[in-house]
Formats: sequence, structure tokens, C-alpha cells
Amino acid sequence: MTVDTAVYLADFRRRLELPAIVDVHTHFMPDQVMRKVWAYFDAAGPLTGRAWPITYRDDEQVRLKTLRDFGVRAFTSLVYPHKPQMGAWLNDWTADFAARTPDCLHTATFYPEPEAPDYVRTALDRGARVFKVHIQVGAFSPLDPLLDPVWSILAEAGTPVVIHCGSGPAPGEFTGPIPIAELLRRFPTLRLIVAHMGTPEYTEFLDLAEQYPQMYLDTTMVWTDFSEGDSPFPTGERDRLRRFADRILFGSDFPNIPYPYAESVAALERLELGPDWLRKVCHDNAVELFDLD
Repeated sequence: MTVDTAVYLADFRRRLELPAIVDVHTHFMPDQVMRKVWAYFDAAGPLTGRAWPITYRDDEQVRLKTLRDFGVRAFTSLVYPHKPQMGAWLNDWTADFAARTPDCLHTATFYPEPEAPDYVRTALDRGARVFKVHIQVGAFSPLDPLLDPVWSILAEAGTPVVIHCGSGPAPGEFTGPIPIAELLRRFPTLRLIVAHMGTPEYTEFLDLAEQYPQMYLDTTMVWTDFSEGDSPFPTGERDRLRRFADRILFGSDFPNIPYPYAESVAALERLELGPDWLRKVCHDNAVELFDLD
């Protein structure tokens, strides 16, 4: 898009009579971790094999102002460990970040390790409202026995978990719908939010949404020109987008996106599913799920 992002988003909110946008898929991390993530994408990402320029490579306070200027009312600080003894430290950072950033939904994470149940309980006691798991980066199975007590705790608490489990942008040993199907069979009340609509296994994850009414999906990067080139969403699934209008949540992947933020929203408009659908996806569903005032 060539139009100014802030101008487009202000017009989008005006046309839909939206008070704001809620973005369930944004990344705020310790500075040293964020810079390593950016370095990964600067190298074109060994897994992605394509240029991936970071559009919003700014200091933390500048990034926060950018989101707020775009009309984003609430957002997440999605972090994820890639090795043991990292999860509790990340949770300490996100708890502090949430305390000094009231519009951020207090986010936490975990890794398959013996200490995970304890620090997940601690995160919940501190007020964590959403967790993030990245199966591909963490290179672990969601069915690891060390995670059984964690899933049980989160299922009982009803706390949503944003989970990157699809095989995009490149498959991992444990990615795909099969382990998630088994996870939900074991813990059917888990509130999973499947990131990126399960890219590229869209149909399979929509099938799981048919079976588990508490499962959500987020729109992160889907339908953008960048993603449609490699992982086009099947046109035959448009009817299910309408049927699951109450369980699809807007996500952007800010700041680590290779295009302007406006493209994340314009991609949804191009679906032509109507203003009611857009209002639910960009605001109402997340307000209800996270009980936002």
C-alpha cells in the first residue's frame, strides 16, 4: 500500500465505527532478544529463504507510540524461549513490561522443562492473560510429557494460548495439525489461538475449529501480498471464514513485518466479508475473549 498507514487506519476505524483495533499478535521482547530476532530476519531467515525487511525497527518507546498512533487499543508482548531455563526469565520481563504498559495484555510463555508448571502458575498469579508458544522456534512437541501439567493448568484457568504450530514459513519436526489434534483431544477445553490461521495448513486447522468451539485463529500475515505468494489461502474456505466470524482475531506480527501495518488490515478488507465481520475480527472478538472494558 502507498497510502499513509495512520491515515488509512483512522479512516478504516471511522468507516466501521470502531473505537480502536485490538492486535493479539505483537512482539515486545527484551532488547537483546529482539535484536537477535531482527538479525535472524536480516539474514533472510535460514528457514524463510527470502528477503524480510523489518518495517518497524525502532526503539521500544517509538514502537509503542507507533501502535497507539495507529489506533491500537490493546496488544500483546509475545515472547518465546528456544532453550531451557529461558521461560521464567522472559516471564519476569513481560510482567515488568505489562506493569509499565497498561495497554499491553500481560503475556507469558513456557518451555518443556520440569520447572514450567511452577513458573506458569507464578505468571498466572501475577496476572498473565495470554501465553505464547512457538513450536517451530522452540523445536519441541506440544505433546512432550513435561508439558502435560502446564496444559492442564491453562485449560483449567481458561487462559488463551497463542500457538505458532502451522508449518509456515517452513516446516519443523513438530509442526502441523496432527499434534495439535492430539493435544486438543487430551485437553479439549484449552483455549488455543492458532497463529497465522495455521499457515499453510489452513483447511486442517479450520477442521479442528469445527470440532473444538473454544479454539480461535489469528489473521497474522494471512491474505497479505507477501504471504499469498507462498501460501495462498484456499478460496474454497471463504464460507468457513464467515461461519467462524466470532473466533477469528486480528494479529499483525508488529514490528517484525516486511510491509506497512496498514497492509495487515487492508488484506482483511479485500476479502469483502462485510463490515460486521471486520468489526468482530479487529475488535469485538478480542474485547469479549479478554474481557476488555
